[in-house]
Amino acid sequence: MHPHQPLSAPDSYAAHATDLTKVYGTGDTRVVALDAVTVGFVRGQFTAIMGPSGSGKSTLMHCMAGLDSPSFGSIRLGDTETGSLNDRQLTRLRRDRIGFVFQAFNLLPTLSALENITLPMDIAGREPERAWLESIIQTVGLADRLGHRPAQLSGGQQQRVAVARALAGRPDIVFADEPTGNLDSRSGAEILEFLRGSVSALGQTVVMVTHDPVAASYADRVVFLADGRIVDELHAPTAEAVLERMGRLTPAHQV
Repeated sequence: MHPHQPLSAPDSYAAHATDLTKVYGTGDTRVVALDAVTVGFVRGQFTAIMGPSGSGKSTLMHCMAGLDSPSFGSIRLGDTETGSLNDRQLTRLRRDRIGFVFQAFNLLPTLSALENITLPMDIAGREPERAWLESIIQTVGLADRLGHRPAQLSGGQQQRVAVARALAGRPDIVFADEPTGNLDSRSGAEILEFLRGSVSALGQTVVMVTHDPVAASYADRVVFLADGRIVDELHAPTAEAVLERMGRLTPAHQV
C-alpha cells in the first residue's frame, strides 16, 4: 500500500490518524512537524517509527498518544475520536487505554517494583487482573525482584519494571519512545525481546520510536518519516534492510 492511500478496514487498527498535521509557531518561526500524515497501527502488531532527527517521529507518537494535540486532521483510538474529548476524558483515555514507556524510567524511588507496576491502576481505583499481571511479571523475568526499590535494580531491570507497568492495565496500545536509549546493548536486547514477546505471546499492540536499526528489526513493520511525511515502510524488517532504507533517503535526511 502506498503510504498516502486511504486506510482500509479501520476496525483492525488499534489507533489510526488521517491527514494528521502539526504546526508549531507562526510566520518566520513556523515549523510543520507533521504534514498530512495518514497511518494506522494494526492490533496485535509491533510497529517501529524511524527517521532522522527532526523528521516528526516523536511528534507523531505524542499526538497519537494524546500527549499533544494536532493542528489539523483526526486521530482515532479504536472507535474513539480523540479530538472530540475534553481534557478530563482525554486524561482518562490515556490512563485506562494507553501504556507509555519512555527513555527515562520514571519510577517512584520510594515504591517497590510491584508497587511501581500497579501504580496507574491503584490511582485509577482498578484491581489488576491477577492472571494477566502474573503473565507479564513472568514474561519480563521480575518475579524475584518485586520487593526491590528502583535504587536496588540495574538500569535494565528498572526499564523492565517500566515496561511491565505500561502493560499491567492491559492497554489497547503501548507507545514506547526510545525505550532502550539509556541501556547497554544487552539490557536493551532484553527489553526488545520483552516487547516482542508481549506482542507475540500476549497479543499486545506496540508502537516504538527508535533511531536504532537493530531495535527496529524486532518489529513487524517499520514506518519511515522525513520532513514530517511518511516516505517508506518495511515489513518483516532486518537490521540490514532498515539501514539500507534509511540510506535511501536523500543525503539531507541521513542520520
